Amino acid sequence: MTQQMTIPISQEISQGEINNIVWKACDTFRGAVDPSEYKNYILTMLFVKYLSDLWKDKKREYTARYDGDAERVQRALGRERFVMPDGATFDALYEQRQADNLGELINEALEAIEDANKAKLENVFRNIDFNSTPALGETRERNRRLRQLLDDFNSPRLDLTPSHHAKRDVIGNVYMYLIEKFAAGAGKKAGEFYTPQEVSLLLARLVEPQPGDRICDPACGSGSLLIEVAHQAKNPDGTPSRNFSLFGQESNGSTWALCRMNMFLHEMDAARIEWCDTLNSPKLIEDDRLMKFDVVVANPPFSLDKWGAESASHDRFGRFWRGIPPKSKADYAFISHMVETAVGGARVGVVVPHGVLFRGGSEGAIRRRMIEENVLHAVIGLPVNLFFGTGIPAALLLFKKERDTRDVLFIDASRDFRDDKRQNRLRGEDIEKIFAAYKAYAGIEKYAHRATPAELEENEYNLNIARYVDTSEEEAAIDIPALQREIEDLETQLIATRAQMDACLKELGLR
Repeated sequence: MTQQMTIPISQEISQGEINNIVWKACDTFRGAVDPSEYKNYILTMLFVKYLSDLWKDKKREYTARYDGDAERVQRALGRERFVMPDGATFDALYEQRQADNLGELINEALEAIEDANKAKLENVFRNIDFNSTPALGETRERNRRLRQLLDDFNSPRLDLTPSHHAKRDVIGNVYMYLIEKFAAGAGKKAGEFYTPQEVSLLLARLVEPQPGDRICDPACGSGSLLIEVAHQAKNPDGTPSRNFSLFGQESNGSTWALCRMNMFLHEMDAARIEWCDTLNSPKLIEDDRLMKFDVVVANPPFSLDKWGAESASHDRFGRFWRGIPPKSKADYAFISHMVETAVGGARVGVVVPHGVLFRGGSEGAIRRRMIEENVLHAVIGLPVNLFFGTGIPAALLLFKKERDTRDVLFIDASRDFRDDKRQNRLRGEDIEKIFAAYKAYAGIEKYAHRATPAELEENEYNLNIARYVDTSEEEAAIDIPALQREIEDLETQLIATRAQMDACLKELGLR
């Protein structure tokens, strides 16, 4: 048996070091496997390593508590939130790393983990194949890569047991770190599974989740936004609340699996994450009706084409009664769904491209109906280049039902950010400034404006932020007499210069 060295608590490994170790493990696949593919192998193995280390930690704890009584230890382990079959642990896989059928053995271990935890992990690994020739190469090359992956994760510094870390969420943090790193290198595909952490934090604060809330993200990706909203739910004394329920929907199978694992790693096992197309076949149903939520958030894919407009008029849930969005742009389809799933008094927040604010046609009609219905609460313009894979500026739309005003707040936060070379980021002070302005719900010169219904109507329900928040700088007053004197001086200098040039040309015999 291979023994893994235990690091004393005094030598506790930092979050950054864990991040670096796991990120370096990606070298096994770089250049040979597309990042959109190998992220699934890395994150799945990280998940198995965490489950194995946690299980081993619990087993040690119970063995010590019950003086090695195997029966009592097994009974205690059976009450844990998951079960880890003996032959499916990371250590068991590492012991078999020289096997000729290593990919097959890993697949069998994943299947065993699923079978032992059907209520929480069923089908989570169905889209990952460690024995795939197209993805990982022929047998010899595949085994070499998988053996190297196991070696990387067997680093004695990569001990993921909770008792080894002051931060209980260290594994959740490294998981989110990896997801962000993959998103940064995945180009346009990044928007399918990840919302930048700063944007998630901002939106989570704006929707103000409360203890007892039902929280939903109908386009949840890998779950980063949903988790951030959950973290913002606070008890009256300011401590984090665990009294909430999470719901999500995701159409991409691999990303859905990442989300399920992400929820588990953040100890949000009870989250109900459905694998489905929200717009065409929503699965969060209750009594044959759409489930209702206190908080609804999303960063849906921008202007999704071919989203199912042809069947929207027959939607059995009546989500599109305000109008059918164009078939080439699903933005208002997602917005309509989100508003329809919100209970009275609910808060809805969605990330949108700026075109949603001013495009005409059916989108303009839907926008007008929502304003007249008095559910639009605020429009917040964000800086350019915040999102992976696109440099276009985005905005946040905040909706509320049962509002006590008919005004709409506009905030232009597009100029406040940190330039991080490839991507801009919201700083802590930028988030605080936006949140403070949102809470004040009042005009701030060159930053925020509270528009009345009359102003909205005068602008034909166009929500282009520049129409409401004037950020132009006043030009300095021009001193006409001084400018005239400057012109006269320049003309005098020009006459003298021309005279000098004529004299020089004559002296050279050129004139």
